[in-house]
Amino acid sequence: MNFPLLAMSPSVIWLIVGLILCGFELMLPNAFVSMMMGVSALIMAGLALVLPNLGLQVLVWMGLSGVLVFRGRQFFMSRQKFDLLADANEAETLTEIPPGKVGRVLFEGNSWQARCADDHQAIAPNQKVYVISREGTTLIVMPEHLLNS
Repeated sequence: MNFPLLAMSPSVIWLIVGLILCGFELMLPNAFVSMMMGVSALIMAGLALVLPNLGLQVLVWMGLSGVLVFRGRQFFMSRQKFDLLADANEAETLTEIPPGKVGRVLFEGNSWQARCADDHQAIAPNQKVYVISREGTTLIVMPEHLLNS
């Protein structure tokens, strides 16, 4: 029995694996890990030309995937926070929000738990704030005066 996949060079196999993993991002938009693993497989397609040992290739791919996932997450998560500020929604504090603790805000006609994005900042009651993200049922807010200064 002839298996055409076994006859392919390791570079071509890494290229196919990389394209398949990156394609998962198109089908599952939150498949960040598979996207980074796909990018590392594409890099491995080039490295396979100089690394002939398949075991070493898999080890390098796993290490490269881990680095890309953790570094990429830091890069994309910090960019996401700035994008959320552009689409911020207004709310008003109902109670004080102590530094690093939870208070209450009125947002879209409902009372929500809220925490300041800056853990060292307190927000007084009846202050205008902007909702920049949500963590479960807790809104992450920034006071108006910090965003306007």
